[in-house]
Amino acid sequence: MQYIYGFHAVDSLLRKAPKSVQRLWVQEGRDDKRISALLELAQNQGVPIAREPKRDLDAMVSGRHQGVVAETLDEPVHGEVQQANLWQEADLLRMVEAKQEPVLILVLDGVTDPHNLGACMRSADAAGVDAVVVPKDKSADLTPTARKVACGAGEVVPFVRVTNIARTLEALQERGVWVYGAAGEAEKLIYDNDLKGSMALVMGAEGAGLRRLTREHCDFLIKLPMAGSVSSLNVSVATGICLFEVVRQRTQGADL
Repeated sequence: MQYIYGFHAVDSLLRKAPKSVQRLWVQEGRDDKRISALLELAQNQGVPIAREPKRDLDAMVSGRHQGVVAETLDEPVHGEVQQANLWQEADLLRMVEAKQEPVLILVLDGVTDPHNLGACMRSADAAGVDAVVVPKDKSADLTPTARKVACGAGEVVPFVRVTNIARTLEALQERGVWVYGAAGEAEKLIYDNDLKGSMALVMGAEGAGLRRLTREHCDFLIKLPMAGSVSSLNVSVATGICLFEVVRQRTQGADL
């Protein structure tokens, strides 16, 4: 059993995967417009609703729930399909093969903080990323905390957990996707690269950066300019900057 909480995350879940919601818990005494709209949505989707005191909702989740908590099952039941944006590697590769325009894939190599994962998902959604890829081991998953930080992106951005990042990168390269790894030791800035073609942006773990094998599978290494005394940015901040440089080039036709 999982508890997804916060207005954005619960609203997105009810819209995108209502069959995964077993019950919507709503704080007693909350009858404002946002709650009313959420209750109407849940009723239209056939989701059971229950009212509980704030202290009971506080006991369900560790974060700020804003008066709404959705109870979900970890696995689909009764033959229902799982949440549509939870992909397998085969789904990722089919998307790459089928899409006519250049793809943009975000690969997070061992990002373990769910807050960072959620922030990366939110930036990925805003930048139009086709899929976010993470390793199954030693990586944050789409936990309730990550979904809350993602503000709804955790229910819409394709999320792919793979067994072997290096093997997935090879499969993407075989399908014409260039792999760009963000690394402090890179010689070229991200702004000095042409990012308008199909590409996968690989961001490393907090502190440790890219793993050796992952780095070896990158076609190019890129970095952000650092003018101050700190040596690196938070991974979610760096991810947002890098993704929107890709967006800038693709929308404005940067001449590199």
